[in-house]
Amino acid sequence: MSKSTTGPSRQARPTTKNPPTKRPPGGRPSGNGGAEKRPTGGHRPANDPTGRRNPAEAEGSPASGRATRGGASSRRTNPKSASFRSRHPVLTALVPVIVVIAVIATMVLIKATGGSSSGGASHLATGSSAAAGANAGTTALPQSVLASLSVSPAALDSVGSPGSIVPPSRVGGSGAILRAADGKPEITYVGAGYCPYCAAERWALAVALSRFGTFSNLSGTHSSSSDVYPNTQTLSFYGSSYSSPYVDFQAVEEATNQQVGGTYQTLQAPTAAESSLLSTYDTQGSIPFLDVGNKYVITGASYSPQVLQGLSQAQIASQLGDASSPVAQAIDGTANNITAAICSVTGNQPSSVCDSPAITAIAKSMGS
Repeated sequence: MSKSTTGPSRQARPTTKNPPTKRPPGGRPSGNGGAEKRPTGGHRPANDPTGRRNPAEAEGSPASGRATRGGASSRRTNPKSASFRSRHPVLTALVPVIVVIAVIATMVLIKATGGSSSGGASHLATGSSAAAGANAGTTALPQSVLASLSVSPAALDSVGSPGSIVPPSRVGGSGAILRAADGKPEITYVGAGYCPYCAAERWALAVALSRFGTFSNLSGTHSSSSDVYPNTQTLSFYGSSYSSPYVDFQAVEEATNQQVGGTYQTLQAPTAAESSLLSTYDTQGSIPFLDVGNKYVITGASYSPQVLQGLSQAQIASQLGDASSPVAQAIDGTANNITAAICSVTGNQPSSVCDSPAITAIAKSMGS
């Protein structure tokens, strides 16, 4: 079990505090799937959406480069420390011993509370703000919303893959599939609560993963109220778990949708392995980010959050089974693309999903 989201565009994660960005002309951001730039040191200053271009669109500008994580800080020396060491040599000698004991105790505590990543368990690192009790900005989801994530195969086949959806990019070639400690193909998601493009992509990811396993403790949330596409209603993977006989799912929600002092508070941090994926496949530092077994990658939303504007979570969920609705076209269409990517790393299992007409056609078009 692992813990943990038309004419799209990407929003970049900023490195400095900026005023709210106006929505691009026509109500859409520019670029290929919405994305936000990942925050320096895990804290994203408010409101700097920029776009990565979709070659099919005439408007918009390229996103800036990826933000550097964790800025360097200078350290001042304390003149009193030398005199203390000279007056208290025994205490000074004991300090390293005390530090080592504290580190060992911390490691034992982490192990006892489920810090191991074996067996597909989550190995997410919690940010300091969350540890201090920061508001994650999540709420309970109605059972009707949770049930609606299991969209009928007939509706999904009917939607197929609309031309307005940006498909995943194939990156793995003939290389080895990325697998978790239990041997299952690993799927990695990185997003943030404030990000409207993450809000859009989570719906589709949840629908796709519901075809391979079961979520527990999914919660509801919304994107920032002061960002582009404000208050986009969505799900949150923070605090949830996912069980599947076919794949493992790791989700990182890097920040909340709550601002304190002009920044969104840190929620979770990528592990070293997850950071390596980001540096390899997400060189512009965009969220949402999705890696499917190192075979397919999504950087930025696959469709525009505009289609969800003004809708509640219940209203979005209620349209997922209606193949003719714009919501289903966007979410189910994206879910089908993600499903085809997942099937490419599971050996087309389960066959009841991977051999369906829509997934077979999409897999062929994606070259999997």
